[in-house]
Amino acid sequence: MILLKRLLASLLFVVMLSTLLCTPAFASTPGNGNMDGGGGGMGQGTASNSWNPGNDGVRITVVEVESGSAVSASVDFSNRMQPKSLLHFGHVSKNEYRSGRTLALASGAYTSIKPASAMPTIIRSIGGANNIAAVKKYFCSEYAIRLVSDNTGISYDALISGKYKLLIEPLAYFKYNSVQYCFSATEAALYDQKANGNLRSKMVSLTHQNLPLSMFLETSDLGFTAWSGAKTGKQSNADIINYLGLGIVRFKELPPINGKIEAPDVEYRVNTDVITAVTLTTNRDLTPDNPASVTFYISGHSYQVNNIVIPADDSQVVWIKWHTPPTPQTITISVSVSGAYTAKSEFTAKIVDLNELIPPDPLATDTNPHYLPPPLPNNPQKTVANWGLWSCYWVPVWVWCDHGKDGGHWVDEGYWKFQYTGYSASLTGSMTLMPDDIVPTAQGKRMKSGYGVKTNVSSVLSTNAPSRHYTYTQTAFSVFPEFQYKSYLRLLEKISGGRNSHFTFKVNEFSTLARKVHFLPVWFPDRAKYTIYTQVWDTWTPDGMLSINLSDSLLIDGSLFDDWYTNRE
Repeated sequence: MILLKRLLASLLFVVMLSTLLCTPAFASTPGNGNMDGGGGGMGQGTASNSWNPGNDGVRITVVEVESGSAVSASVDFSNRMQPKSLLHFGHVSKNEYRSGRTLALASGAYTSIKPASAMPTIIRSIGGANNIAAVKKYFCSEYAIRLVSDNTGISYDALISGKYKLLIEPLAYFKYNSVQYCFSATEAALYDQKANGNLRSKMVSLTHQNLPLSMFLETSDLGFTAWSGAKTGKQSNADIINYLGLGIVRFKELPPINGKIEAPDVEYRVNTDVITAVTLTTNRDLTPDNPASVTFYISGHSYQVNNIVIPADDSQVVWIKWHTPPTPQTITISVSVSGAYTAKSEFTAKIVDLNELIPPDPLATDTNPHYLPPPLPNNPQKTVANWGLWSCYWVPVWVWCDHGKDGGHWVDEGYWKFQYTGYSASLTGSMTLMPDDIVPTAQGKRMKSGYGVKTNVSSVLSTNAPSRHYTYTQTAFSVFPEFQYKSYLRLLEKISGGRNSHFTFKVNEFSTLARKVHFLPVWFPDRAKYTIYTQVWDTWTPDGMLSINLSDSLLIDGSLFDDWYTNRE
């Protein structure tokens, strides 16, 4: 008996020890979670369209803070082993879709990782609520961060250094039209746009409520705007794509880069057509009988939008198009709403003049012996926008009202039916950099330093929306390697507009022949590439400003002094 007791005690010790050794270090939380959550009740599934509570996961992407770009492939984690045969769209992040990646079914087998220590419930259901505090604690823990490190190849110390952030997106695994799928919230909204609302009609409580509302930002970060709408109710595709279905884990902050200070709510250029928008939310049906209205107050002018219809527990973006003043200034834009509500009713707009940043005149006596060409900037860009409008129409239901011997009459007891029309816009562009036509010794894209270069920048706007929904591209400006792509820029001249816009350099004020060029410094290193970086801005939509970053290069072979001395000889 004594031997048996000792044996049992030894076994108990081994079990306790193994439990302790396998317990993740959730008490250690080097990360700081920027995420909140919500949801609502779930509907009933069918044999062809259903989701099992708990069959969820997350997609994690490591993003560099300074550039806002992913530095590793995204990785999916799930508490259940997922079949390789399910349909999916690749391990594509919300960051990539925002930058113009289109939704496309992946051809390969699906892969996901099942953590040794289970994740908390990600998506709320009738059987269990989303505990956002538990979700934060898990993904901010040393255990989860080491798990990400092991599966991305980025060291743990690098991850927590402050150089990176983790972009986390909830995933749902469910049956749709009798086929098993994996969807992030963004993918579900993009898919529903392609399916003309079919996914929403069958899986709305999951795909347009509990999945997107399981995570959203408390504060704006990595170029994504914090969600200020309702934490319950069905959400529109546009709101899901823009604001919902994401969380961010941050680490210790790095010092400010180049002394940059916090930006205003929005920045516009002088003399520019822009769109200012707010999102309306309602908990009751807004119909033509009782619509909402919004008034924007800007620089002493008021702009009113009337007859806004939205179904209960949903939302819609509302906007106005206006022209900015001709001088730089900071203004306050206020919004008054009747019949619905918006989270933000006042914000600050800074209006700037890019013409104030022209580079100085390069001189033949300039030198820079220790110069090294800098890397190209990696600024965020937005090449795709999504938004939409609700409309509604009356569905008559005629009912006979019998008055007995006095006869009767027909009564229309119909109802309003809502319809959502989705819109999108995309921006593409190209840039060509060449020696000025009068450079005597240029050969194709090879030239000597000290001469002028010309550029041609074009952009193409593609959209299915009416013209009142957008502006044409209006602004392009270039920055230069001799200034480390900072401090100075040249605002380009638009030579043709519309959906196909073209820009060139303006006449250079330092050119004696009035050439539309930029002059290269004579000291620019021999056999180095001279690369100009151009940003194309101010294509405005209700979903914000579309922008695209472009660049092109020339090879430097000698300087203009070589031509001068050759001629002297």
